[in-house]
Amino acid sequence: MKILSLDSSAIVASVALCEDGKLLAEYTINNGNTHSETLLPMVESVLRLWGLKADDVDLFACSAGPGSFTGVRIGAATVKGLAFGRGRPCVGVSTLEAIAENLSLHRGLICPVMNARRQQVYCALFRSDGETLTRLLPDSALSIAELDELLAAYGEEVVFCGDGYDVTLPALTKTRPFPTPERLRHQSAYSVAQVALRHYLAGDAVTDTALAVTYLRPSQAERTRMEREK
Repeated sequence: MKILSLDSSAIVASVALCEDGKLLAEYTINNGNTHSETLLPMVESVLRLWGLKADDVDLFACSAGPGSFTGVRIGAATVKGLAFGRGRPCVGVSTLEAIAENLSLHRGLICPVMNARRQQVYCALFRSDGETLTRLLPDSALSIAELDELLAAYGEEVVFCGDGYDVTLPALTKTRPFPTPERLRHQSAYSVAQVALRHYLAGDAVTDTALAVTYLRPSQAERTRMEREK
């Protein structure tokens, strides 16, 4: 099964082509939020290097949030466009679960964090036995202080990943962080593919029209409108 996966939920844009669990190609750019310009050319490049077209892909996958509202929408729209009319299944995976997948070989607590601004992070918590991730906390939007309290209750070292790494670790006062190599902190479309394959095998695939995204909280425009209405 050939899987084409995307992640454009943060500053990093990543595209991967896999054969089941085997990575065939991965294209990652860390150049800012220009995903509307770069993502589709990245897809075309990865497919072209293998002499493939979108028709040859068996499963399309993307990170479906939380994350940048615009970035999440771009990734989902790209997958919908690629899958449209081809009858191929799609899987949208939690951005946080996909980031945690980067560190699945680490035994212990894994906390993916994404910068949600306003001293908040999108976060989740997993425990890994070195192979399998077990979710301990659903995808959430918490203040860093709230997350610090929650993690400290476990009394263990915690390994962090995600674009909220640099804002979260300096603000921790009770949690013992375990350092993470810079390369493993960022979104990876290969990790998206790994998580998507598990979901697909569990029967969680959907059609391109049913593919949905998750934001966890209202957008800035919606918050501004609600504050103005109050």
